[in-house]
Amino acid sequence: MKSVLYETYKNEIVPALKEKRGYTNPMQIPKLVKIVVNTGVKTDKDREVMTAAVETLGAITGQKPVITKSRMNISNFKLRKGMAVGACVTLRRDVMYNFLYKLINIVLPRVRDFRGISPKSFDGVGNYNFGLSEQSVFTEIDLDKIKHTIGMNITIVTTARTDDEARDLLSMMGMPFAN
Repeated sequence: MKSVLYETYKNEIVPALKEKRGYTNPMQIPKLVKIVVNTGVKTDKDREVMTAAVETLGAITGQKPVITKSRMNISNFKLRKGMAVGACVTLRRDVMYNFLYKLINIVLPRVRDFRGISPKSFDGVGNYNFGLSEQSVFTEIDLDKIKHTIGMNITIVTTARTDDEARDLLSMMGMPFAN
């Protein structure tokens, strides 16, 4: 099933970007590649927190998360190589567009004191990063069953070459940037 956001991108955003930016080749028009949702867990000792993080990410994204492990020993953080430190999900194609639509229209407006997301969080090559401090803003999460608050980092990867191109693409998709 095609996403509403993908149909909007194909039918309205592509022609608007082509006209605004003067693209001659259709391959120049920026598009979304993937969305990565990542969360970190403070301790490996408490298995309950890790399983809660995996279940939460699975419920939010609709995909099974991959458990990320540390790559090296860091004694200051009491971290050993191979310890589970978080969970990560990579979304592509229809699942990605559905997640972004839900994020823009349902989740972000539910954030307390929300005034828009920062337009300065681009990485210089057209990718956008932002974080959410708790998972309770997602409608899939049952508030009565939350024992641990889990924050997450969301990375939106695009084919845009510059931050301005990516900002135009995301703002036309409805991303609520702060002024």
